[in-house]
Amino acid sequence: MGLDIGSSAVKAVELRPAGKGFRVAAYASGPVPPDSIVDGAIIDSTAVSDAIRRLLDGAHGFSSKEVCASLSGNAVIVKKIALPVMTESELDESIFWEAEQYIPFDIQDVNLDYQVLDAGTGPDSRGSMDVLLVAAKKDKIADYTAVIAGAGRTAVVVDVDAFALQNAFEVNYGLDPRDVVVLLNAGASAININIIAGGQPVFTRDISMGGQAYTEALQRELDLPYEAADQLKRGIPVDGATFDDARPILHAVTEGVLLEIQKTFDFFKATTSSEQLDRILISGGASQVDGFAEMLQHRFGAHVEAFDPFRTITWDARKLGQDAFQSAATAAVAVGLALRRAGDR
Repeated sequence: MGLDIGSSAVKAVELRPAGKGFRVAAYASGPVPPDSIVDGAIIDSTAVSDAIRRLLDGAHGFSSKEVCASLSGNAVIVKKIALPVMTESELDESIFWEAEQYIPFDIQDVNLDYQVLDAGTGPDSRGSMDVLLVAAKKDKIADYTAVIAGAGRTAVVVDVDAFALQNAFEVNYGLDPRDVVVLLNAGASAININIIAGGQPVFTRDISMGGQAYTEALQRELDLPYEAADQLKRGIPVDGATFDDARPILHAVTEGVLLEIQKTFDFFKATTSSEQLDRILISGGASQVDGFAEMLQHRFGAHVEAFDPFRTITWDARKLGQDAFQSAATAAVAVGLALRRAGDR
């Protein structure tokens, strides 16, 4: 089971093998109480555990007691580093010492993992190997695994949002090593970006803004209560304001979001000497805000499309309901997490 714990909602997907692919055994999403998770930090663990328990113990058919969850934001560091060529056992022994110079936290306060991207043994090798280094703060991992335990489940894997997106992308779309693909997941309080080139993640970043910024702007500019502003953001008319009133405010916030995305793309291009961006796949609730996809495409010129995390994954409409996947845009991270297995790399 993949469990995506966001600041406004928790999404869960349970997958089962089906032939050469997968099928959805259960899928649901439910709200998280306001301010119980702020900037990725769990403030009210009881409220979050209760929200997870209500979702998983409801009538949605979840059976697994083991889940895969994920983290993002400033508690997670992802860096691609170059090291002298060494064996797997040598790397395993030295990775902590090598990592210390790249991690801005005390190395004793983080859980560390790595993946060799290029072993440096090919004909074009310059005597170095490329390693993807990931560090996450132990206290943040403990907070998330604790709320999952409080809901009666066990976290067997803790991943990173950006990599969960890539798992879902690979299963549903495959990898073309010639393409540079941007996976952009716009949630309530953060935007996860993973840029894939040559079939590998070459740049990841989390931007600390999302759907909440739209709601707050509508509250401020139109003098609306939170619930009304949140409805209006989704295109639902409310007393005292029309969607025509909201549209220019939403577009102004999107301009601010695009500036942050621009910084990310500029940094990627500067560090990789590549100007290429072929496709941008968008997911997350904030990606559905009026004009978001169109403004993204206009600004960057790359083809923009909605990320369908169920493109090749089968599901039973009679069991799950014809409308079960109306919110597919918000399920990408949860699907990527459900594709993980304990102990895999």
